[in-house]
Amino acid sequence: MVKVKKRGGGKRSKGKKDGMIRASSSYPRELYEMLEEIAREKKVSIAWVMRDAAEKYVNERWPLFERNKES
Repeated sequence: MVKVKKRGGGKRSKGKKDGMIRASSSYPRELYEMLEEIAREKKVSIAWVMRDAAEKYVNERWPLFERNKES
């Protein structure tokens, strides 16, 4: 079960509308610096790099759960 913390005094957050859930993570400095470098090279946000990595990890581990990219 995923516990979702409501923010903003019960207001509906943007995450609810688009199906996204905000998460916070901590990383060793060296790993975070590598993520920053990858994001700079690809000209995307660090959040995008982390979502991409997480999605690839899940797809590799459980290939049948791969999301349909067309939807």
